[in-house]
Amino acid sequence: MKHIAKSVLASLIATVALVGCGDKDDHSKSHAAVTPRQASSTTQVATTEHTQQPTVDEARAFIQRAEQQLATETVRASRAAWVAANFITVDTQKISAEANERLTALTVALANEAKRFNGLNLPETLRRKLEALKLALTLPAPADQAKTKELATLASELEAMYGSGKYCKAGTCRDLGQLSEILATSDDPAAMLDAWVGWRTIATPMKPKYQRLVELANEGAQALGYADLGVMWRSKYDMPPDAFAAELDRLWEQVKPLYTSLHCYVRGELNERYGDQVVPPTGPIPAHLLGNMWAQHWGNIYDKVKPDVPDTSLDLTQILRKNGYDFTPGDRAQELAAAKKMVRTAENFFVSLGFEPLPKTFWERSLFLKPRDRDVVCHASAWDIDNKDDVRIKMCIKINGEDFVTIHHELGHNFYQRAYQHQSPLFQGSANDGFHEAAGDLIALSITPEYLRKIDLIDQVPDNENPVPQLMRMALEKVAFLPFGLLVDKWRWQVFSGELSPATYNDGWWKLREYYQGIKAPVQRPADAFDPGAKYHIPANTPYARYFLAHILQFQWHRDLCRQMGYEGPLYKCSIYGNKEVGAKIQKMFAMGMSRPWPEALEVISGTRRMDASALLEYFEPLKVWLDAQNQAKGRQCGW
Repeated sequence: MKHIAKSVLASLIATVALVGCGDKDDHSKSHAAVTPRQASSTTQVATTEHTQQPTVDEARAFIQRAEQQLATETVRASRAAWVAANFITVDTQKISAEANERLTALTVALANEAKRFNGLNLPETLRRKLEALKLALTLPAPADQAKTKELATLASELEAMYGSGKYCKAGTCRDLGQLSEILATSDDPAAMLDAWVGWRTIATPMKPKYQRLVELANEGAQALGYADLGVMWRSKYDMPPDAFAAELDRLWEQVKPLYTSLHCYVRGELNERYGDQVVPPTGPIPAHLLGNMWAQHWGNIYDKVKPDVPDTSLDLTQILRKNGYDFTPGDRAQELAAAKKMVRTAENFFVSLGFEPLPKTFWERSLFLKPRDRDVVCHASAWDIDNKDDVRIKMCIKINGEDFVTIHHELGHNFYQRAYQHQSPLFQGSANDGFHEAAGDLIALSITPEYLRKIDLIDQVPDNENPVPQLMRMALEKVAFLPFGLLVDKWRWQVFSGELSPATYNDGWWKLREYYQGIKAPVQRPADAFDPGAKYHIPANTPYARYFLAHILQFQWHRDLCRQMGYEGPLYKCSIYGNKEVGAKIQKMFAMGMSRPWPEALEVISGTRRMDASALLEYFEPLKVWLDAQNQAKGRQCGW
């Protein structure tokens, strides 16, 4: 969901891009940048033939050597990835691919060497480092130089195909941002359908490349002892792979009733607007009508489904513009100053919690605006270039309320990265990848009227505010996302295991979308369609379960921290801004990095080792009551 936190070593180990934040629209933000996942065939890895039982001292010496080598190569790969994301050319993609190839080759060699210590009784810290090393790669390459190079090239090509994708018709070409704008603003089903179908044409050529990438990555995972790449991905959560899948299902069952109520209401409102021929009153909703290219967030259709109640919600975009966050169209210097002012405001939130300000290099090296002279990957991302203090964001900032919130989210990644920089290289990452995404969104939940008052953007908090309109806006973003956040990796797990073949990639995708989301393709899809490739995280090979976990964790942390502050009101009104005691707990959890199992990190903030979606339900409880009353009053048949 939303955006991506980039630290090449953590990204090998946790994924260079923790996106973004990937859960947001790919052209504007969320939960990833280009992930250095591979490494150069010229890398020299000292290996020795071993015939005797290894010792603990040998394991310790191996890890020390491995961390030194990885620290060097990941900095090289992250710099190459940064350039490739900011200057999309044949040459930069090749440079990035070569750097990724080098890093992959090194990591594969080290991971295979680490298997020598399997079964050895090791101290816990040493054992965790060896496991982290074996699970380091998102795309493990086979132990073959040619195949490693091929995998690196495929990964780079797929991401470049996505980043430069355009839909051309009648001599006019439109990119993802332009097509998404149609879905976000149009009220013409035919125009929305054309934009929806058009963007998916860019993914069709990806299919054979993706098929080959899966074959190579599965071969690499199997060489490391995993049944397939999906099993390897699910092994990164301090629990057996099948137990992790069951944990996701448990959390989904907690939130499913809320999603079903929202789906029922939205379908009913769209049916009243467009009629039975466009939106049937029962069954799945056509995917092109929900305001978002992937129907993962529905916030853009708020005006079409907004509650018929007085709305006293604040317009954050207008508030920003009235307070100097604005520029004269065409004045690039003013536009950059306004963008940086938004970032400074977000930085101040973390400073109010007790964090140190961002380094000078952050302001010098980040990308804040979309360049006028070249293509870039605009997907918002937070980068840790050197696993020390060279943190950056890469974002094509627009002066609006949505990007104001996104900036707070992205800086959550950067402050997390800085907090664990003292950890040894294999522990430089979040407790699990969902933690990194949740960290950014935790802060975003505190962008309340009270927060805006404290930073002098408004004079007073509105009285007697009806929470339903604002909660509806949030639910169309966060609740609507939940099943999508779950199904993306469920689809990939089926691909990696062979349950889905290339011939059934697309059919399997839409079966999952109908089953979990209650969403259907608006037209019959062509036999060669590869609709999953139209979603950034598929060609970019960024794991997605993190975004589902983040949506659960952010509300759990928010509730628990608010209660620890002594706050007793509705969760949607609580802001942790300025509370240094809460900030100290957040910093303590951040500083743990990957050094301890995630349940221990969760316990620092929540006092429990179990993820719990009840906080999300509590946050949206007033909306759920209202939705159920509306659906019942109109005799709607919920479900699909």
